Amino acid sequence: MCGIVGFTSANSQPVNREILERMNACIVHRGPDDDGFYIRENVGLAMRRLSIIDIAHGKQPIHNHDKSKWIVFNGEIYNFQELKKDLEKQGDKFYTNSDTEVILHLYEKHGADCVQYLRGMFAFAIWDERDQSLFIARDRIGKKPLLYSHQPNGDLIFGSEFRALLQHPAVSREVDYEAIHHYLTFICVPAPLTGFKQIRKLEPAHWLRWKDGKIETKKYWTLDYSKKIKISEEDAIEETTRILREATKLRLISEVPLGAFLSGGVDSSIVVALMAQESEKAVKTFSIGFEEQDFSELKYAKRVAEHVGAEYNEFIVKPHALEILPALVEHYGEPYADPSALATYYVSRETRQFVTVALNGDGGDESFAGYDRHFAMQISEKYHRIPRFVRKNLIESIALQIPTPTDFRNKMARAKRFLEAASLPREERYTRWMTNFDLQSKERLYTQDFHNQVAGYDSVKFIAKYINRNSGYSILDATLLTDIKTYLPNDLLVKVDIASMAVSLEARSPFLDHKLMEFAATLPDSIKVKGRETKYLLKKVASRLVPREVIYRQKMGFAVPINHWFRGKMSKFVEENLLSEKAVKRDLFRADYVRNLITEHKADKQDNAWKLWNLLMLELWFQRFID
Repeated sequence: MCGIVGFTSANSQPVNREILERMNACIVHRGPDDDGFYIRENVGLAMRRLSIIDIAHGKQPIHNHDKSKWIVFNGEIYNFQELKKDLEKQGDKFYTNSDTEVILHLYEKHGADCVQYLRGMFAFAIWDERDQSLFIARDRIGKKPLLYSHQPNGDLIFGSEFRALLQHPAVSREVDYEAIHHYLTFICVPAPLTGFKQIRKLEPAHWLRWKDGKIETKKYWTLDYSKKIKISEEDAIEETTRILREATKLRLISEVPLGAFLSGGVDSSIVVALMAQESEKAVKTFSIGFEEQDFSELKYAKRVAEHVGAEYNEFIVKPHALEILPALVEHYGEPYADPSALATYYVSRETRQFVTVALNGDGGDESFAGYDRHFAMQISEKYHRIPRFVRKNLIESIALQIPTPTDFRNKMARAKRFLEAASLPREERYTRWMTNFDLQSKERLYTQDFHNQVAGYDSVKFIAKYINRNSGYSILDATLLTDIKTYLPNDLLVKVDIASMAVSLEARSPFLDHKLMEFAATLPDSIKVKGRETKYLLKKVASRLVPREVIYRQKMGFAVPINHWFRGKMSKFVEENLLSEKAVKRDLFRADYVRNLITEHKADKQDNAWKLWNLLMLELWFQRFID
């Protein structure tokens, strides 16, 4: 696990080593154990290493036999030993026992298609001296980040984090206001955009080739939901368990201490149970809770650990959000407003005191339909069959009369939210259920100048190209594909990668194994959502591994009590930042609307916590990176 940086010159300008060193120094937290550099006249590659596999000999950059190709790599390839054996049978010679060298040999044999052989998480760059080309690639799901800036003069600058790219004097900090507009919709900036006009994200399952100042990008993989299999429930349980066990076992390969995050939810509980069955020693588990009991699942986490014989480590966090937020803003590098990043950072920090690698349950909901919206999208399709005049004049008119509860988790609030969006087209419906600021809210929030600046930019476009797939995809499959292409890589995986690597902890996700995801895509809808029960199949898998009371209960998620904090300890901080002279002078948002959001929330008239968090993280980003 590492961080990587580098740049090329289109006009053979010599590489400035000092700039490369500064870029690399910005990602020392991603790899505190070692660094490495490759510098030629018109290219520079560098990396920071967190030593996990082949600690003694896996120093990067790594070269091929004649030193004509060089690679820097961030990630883990879980099937590298199998791949290495096959390559050795074909006559290849290796000078390390690392997965990094395996990638380079595959590239020599297969070129860009080398990525098809890799099972794991990765972001890497390969320089070919003979061809004078640079090849960079990112894993299928988007576990590992990869940013790049293609300059007007043809130069390419890339790296794992924003701070690294911004060390290069050619990379401008000019704000991309279209990205800000979409950020307010999704609480994160959707790929390939970033908060900066000159920086782009290489999207998951894509590679990029640079040569002679020009770039070419290509998508190399996607899930296919059209090829359904006929399978009994029992066989589906057995096969899901088998593949998940294999994926978990592969992720136990490590030369350093290893453990697991245990939230007490279905997915992390399954992973810990399988780890316990595959490990000779008791699995070290790490769980986090808050003083506010409404947001704590610790009793379930402890019950799972006891049941499978794991070592249980519990941390009760009394968040010092005001102290942590500047560090989070620094690490994320662009506007990012998922509040659970706080919890992920805290559990990562505590976990790092004991282990270097931690497995988690990320990805189970997206492949096996674990969110309320998966059931809601199915029901709303049926709702559309009700005559329009009945929906508009009766049902939705009644919904408008329902007062919005102050707690967003209230059943009435969820019912109102459903009815307000159920009649919309698919892409708008999905977006409405995912957003903090819908179009009406933005109309009230934006100043006239900002409104004019972003007019014509529609956030729904990021959803429509997936949710409207009509090649035999059901509404559930289309929703799952949309989750996996947007919400998962843009929000969840960014959250975990940045929060864990900020403290030099590697996070591994068995549910994000592409073979498991490909199998899940072939399963019929009826085995994922049965009646009103989401994640039906995975709960059946879990019921054979962990206690029933852990499985069949209300889903909580990795929640953070920001609604309480904004009425208490963080109230003054929010007001001072969002209504500061600097914030108002940006002329993006109407101060009276922002003030009203704060006042309503403090008076407990409306739960505006997520909106306020969205605005707060944006303002802190402006202060750190733009001001």
